[in-house]
Amino acid sequence: MRRPVRFGVALLGVVALLASAACSANQPQANDKKTIKIVYQKTDSFTALDKVFQDAKQEFEAANAGVSVDLEPIQANDDDYGTKLALAQRSPDTAPDVFYEDTFKVRSDVDAGYLLKLDALLATWDGWSAFNESAKAAGRGDDGGIYAVPLGTDTRGIWYNKQVLQKAGIPVPWQPKTWDDILTAARKMKAADPSVVPFNMYAGQATGEGTVMQGFYELLYGTASSLYSDSEKKWVVGSQGFTDSLQFLKTLYDEKLAVAPADALDPNVWKKVFGEWLPQGKMGATVEGSYAPSFWQKGGAYEWAGYAQDMGVARFPTQFGQDPGGVSMSGGWTLAVDAKTKNPDLAFKFLTTALSKKNALAFDVNDSQIAVRTDVASDPGYQAANPFVKDVSSLVGVTHYRPATTDYPKISLAVQAATEAVITGKESPAAAAAEYDASVKKLVGDAKVVQK
Repeated sequence: MRRPVRFGVALLGVVALLASAACSANQPQANDKKTIKIVYQKTDSFTALDKVFQDAKQEFEAANAGVSVDLEPIQANDDDYGTKLALAQRSPDTAPDVFYEDTFKVRSDVDAGYLLKLDALLATWDGWSAFNESAKAAGRGDDGGIYAVPLGTDTRGIWYNKQVLQKAGIPVPWQPKTWDDILTAARKMKAADPSVVPFNMYAGQATGEGTVMQGFYELLYGTASSLYSDSEKKWVVGSQGFTDSLQFLKTLYDEKLAVAPADALDPNVWKKVFGEWLPQGKMGATVEGSYAPSFWQKGGAYEWAGYAQDMGVARFPTQFGQDPGGVSMSGGWTLAVDAKTKNPDLAFKFLTTALSKKNALAFDVNDSQIAVRTDVASDPGYQAANPFVKDVSSLVGVTHYRPATTDYPKISLAVQAATEAVITGKESPAAAAAEYDASVKKLVGDAKVVQK
């Protein structure tokens, strides 16, 4: 739910981060001035949160004499950001006071002792009542307590270039009803212009969570199968839907309807998708998040004046068109307070400053997020932010969330490995699915899997 899941180039080394963090932690503060440290992600294409924190820093310092805010952005992709954050959290000397946390890591990080339980502090904040009740669950731990506060959420659909589809004789607006409809349209686009990439779905390990959130899960959750059984609290193995999903990817890549495998295994392939192929009419469609307009709107990393006219959004269909008729995935990111902070009240106060209605509105608009504060969702400025707000918000009705368990990050890696084995021709869908099943059993134990 990724923050939207994005891919970028890691620009900041772990050593530099820890060195600067340790240095700032060990320096004496003049006149006992207190400092709170904020760690978050920033890339060349994701600056919306940095802007919010810069504004919140000014507001907070003006309202809290004797307290300074140390902003320490980590310039890295999602996976590298998580690794560097985890390293910083291992020691009280390097741990942040407030940090940017992916929703799918909340429960595992609670178990690791990284997150401060916020229930008592939230009870003192009037703003908490403005948050959507379902969104609040994103920061909930296994014990039912709240450990993180959501920034926003997202959905995923098919973003398509109208001109590319029309040149292939495909009417727009386009709404495929089955997987076969997607393949039929992709083949028409390829026949009309062999240089076009008809349909992009991320696959492989290089694109990390993007592979599963903007690809495999749209397929899997559109079958009769699932990744995890919520009722039994077990991971699903041996499912036909898993194999069928891999087979769809194999067909897409074997028929050269997707990007070349070499491009798929490039962690920066998303830059070509957003910055070149779609704007230049070289790609028909891609499965992507509701945040897509943030790249193209004024001030975005890949400004594209015509995106509102040239692009359309469709639901990703279920396998055979069965109910509910579409699939989406949602994720999102939160702000959390580190359990090791020496100033929990000040850290929480900064968190609430950053997530005020004003700052939440700015973030949701600039990052094309789906609002989690009801007062932001009803704000005219939010509703007019981009022409696709209504379309992507409607996907909430068919959306799914990643299992919020401590095992999930390891399971995700196994899924990514299965997709890579298939698109590169290393294994057949059946063999890759069998290897995935074996990996899951090894990771979590036979008692935590169910055959379906």
